[in-house]
Amino acid sequence: MPGVVKISDAFSLALHTLVLLAANGEKLVSVKEAARRFQVSEAHLAKVLQRLARAGLVRSFRGPGGGFRLIRPAEETSLLQIYEAIDGPLSTNGCLLGNRACGLKTCLLGRPLEEINLKVRDHFSRTNLAELSQAFGRGK
Repeated sequence: MPGVVKISDAFSLALHTLVLLAANGEKLVSVKEAARRFQVSEAHLAKVLQRLARAGLVRSFRGPGGGFRLIRPAEETSLLQIYEAIDGPLSTNGCLLGNRACGLKTCLLGRPLEEINLKVRDHFSRTNLAELSQAFGRGK
C-alpha cells in the first residue's frame, strides 16, 4: 500500500544507531559495539550504515579503533532525512492502490490515510536527532 507509513527494521535500526552516535559525540562507535548493544546482526547493521554514509549522514573510519560518527551536528539531522535515506521518499498519497486502478473517483480510505501520512511527515521533518539523543541519555 503506497503512502501508508511503514517503519521498517532498517529504519528503526538506523534511527537507534544514529541516536547512539549523537549521544557519543565525537567518539567513534563500531558496528560490533552497536550490533551488540541493539542485539542485531552486524551484517545487517553494516548495510544500514552504508546507506546512511551514502546519504551523507555518517562517516566511517577504518582500521583498529575505527567506527562511525555523525557528519553534522545532531540538531541538523531530521527523522525525515533518516527515513528517506533508508526507505526512500515518504509518500503522502492516500490511494491504497497507488494509481486509482479501482476506477473510483476517491479512494475508499484515501483522506484519512493522507492526513495520517501528512502528520507523520510533519513530525519527522520537525524532530531531530538531538531531541532523540536527549531522551536516549535519560533512559540509560
